Amino acid sequence: MAKPTHEKAFNPVLSQGRTEQERGGLNPSLPDLTISIIVPVYNGGEPFRQCLQSLKNLNPPPMEVIVVADGDTDGSWQLAEAFGTHVIRLPTSSGGPAKPRNLGALQATGECLFFVDADVCVSSDTLRQITETFHRHPDLTALIGSYDDTPSEKNFLSQYKNLIHHYVHQHAQQNASTFWGACGAIRRQAFLEVGGFDEHYRRPSIEDIELGYRLKKAGHEIHLCKDITVKHLKRWGIASMLKADFFYRAIPWTELILRDRMFVNDLNIRHSERLCVILVYGFIGTVLGGLWWNGLLALAILMMFALLVINAPLYSFFLKKRGLRFALQSVPWHWLYYFYSGLAFAIGLFRHIVRRGRQRTSITSPLSPESFNALKNSGKPS
Repeated sequence: MAKPTHEKAFNPVLSQGRTEQERGGLNPSLPDLTISIIVPVYNGGEPFRQCLQSLKNLNPPPMEVIVVADGDTDGSWQLAEAFGTHVIRLPTSSGGPAKPRNLGALQATGECLFFVDADVCVSSDTLRQITETFHRHPDLTALIGSYDDTPSEKNFLSQYKNLIHHYVHQHAQQNASTFWGACGAIRRQAFLEVGGFDEHYRRPSIEDIELGYRLKKAGHEIHLCKDITVKHLKRWGIASMLKADFFYRAIPWTELILRDRMFVNDLNIRHSERLCVILVYGFIGTVLGGLWWNGLLALAILMMFALLVINAPLYSFFLKKRGLRFALQSVPWHWLYYFYSGLAFAIGLFRHIVRRGRQRTSITSPLSPESFNALKNSGKPS
């Protein structure tokens, strides 16, 4: 699709003749890393406008911003054009961000692809941070950031969900085992060689985690850069949070772990997290058992105490950021998370056993620029 004809808000990064101020404070001895930003969007609304505005404010600017409008019906593609981006329109929704991201990558011309979700805002110096990180680590293939600790939506679940994501990423290992599509940069050649995102994920799911697993298997290095943060604009409710956590994250992630045997001790599948799942089920079991034998209630209290001790750093973080009431309110929601995570693991394990011998492998075909038209015109992946 041809680029919009009106004036561009995003100017290419020029590698010659730029002053240090124009380079956004980059070390003038470092060559520029050309970066293409890719944003998939489906009915993005006001958060998408804020996302585009934050991208417009980047200093230094990107080489290009590619917005892939995934069958939207609210005029998101027109808004993207008004901001001067290169817009790729899909006539119908592909169901998830994997295909739009791959299409954007195939059209990109930068050495580095920076994937951004349509409901996040980036900091003005994000590209400087990305460029300097890749120059400090020339063997680095990809990097990811995290949400910041000031989510825009003020309701409890939005604050809780985003703050716990921030906390997990900020306390994770630098040498990451996953990729993250909301704020993740990767060298374009490596992305194409491993086959991009797996388009069999037809919802916003774990397509980015699965990509990270393939990158690690191929010997690539991924860093979690804790100083690169984005602001999440999504509003979470009970139904949306439970559906996303349980059906789109926990169950498919369990199946992916079992398929690839990637039992890493990091992020929210650390050993301590697995222990907490066991403790929550033990707590529930002993409380129910205590209805018949009071002696089990003492064991239930011990398990509850263990859960509080293990998660004390997190609850202290909540206390510091949002106060006592918020911290206390977060505890039952956090334990509910452990409960449905355990249930999801059981379901994922059952499905893994039933499908044994009929499961897809992690092998994907490399992407090539020549496949753009075929991919754009294709229906949902089979």
